[in-house]
Amino acid sequence: MKLILKNRYFLLRHGKTIHQAEKKDIIYDYPDDNPACVLLEEGIKQAQIAGEALKGKNINLIFSSDILRAKQTANIVAGLINYNLENIVYDKRLRDINWGVFGGQNKEKAWAYYNNDMMKKFELGVPEGESWNECRERMVEVLKEIENNFENKNVLIVSHGDPLWLLEGYMKGKSNEELILEMKRDGDIKTGEIREIN
Repeated sequence: MKLILKNRYFLLRHGKTIHQAEKKDIIYDYPDDNPACVLLEEGIKQAQIAGEALKGKNINLIFSSDILRAKQTANIVAGLINYNLENIVYDKRLRDINWGVFGGQNKEKAWAYYNNDMMKKFELGVPEGESWNECRERMVEVLKEIENNFENKNVLIVSHGDPLWLLEGYMKGKSNEELILEMKRDGDIKTGEIREIN
């Protein structure tokens, strides 16, 4: 069942990085690559397009992952909508999913750990990493804090593919099975994509 929310939410995935280009089969290290992964030129443009799209949405609050690619995206958007950069809340709970020992490795190798059964990833974390349930739990923690502290606000959350997919599913009351079907049908939330949830 869809959640009754006190606020209106805009979920934004960071702009494109090298991991959505020539390294698209390689998993990010956690919490970030070394050196830190930055937005590509196309990713900067995606963030600018998102900022333009959000101009008329009267964003009151911005919460962002504290990882550079998300921070860059949040900063670009904030600049375009005249939101004070000092008021952006950077929260480590909004980070990308932790693939643990598979960070920096090929995605095929990581999925082989689950015998390519996506449902297993909800319950089973990877060594030194986390499961989808654990990732969703920390995202929901942030949402609940926002809901407890604010009302009738337009809230932008800047994060990463899996965490936003899991959070959106939670907000819309989707089962794990529905989420997997959706992922197989539509793929990830695209870089620079905004999902609005009332």
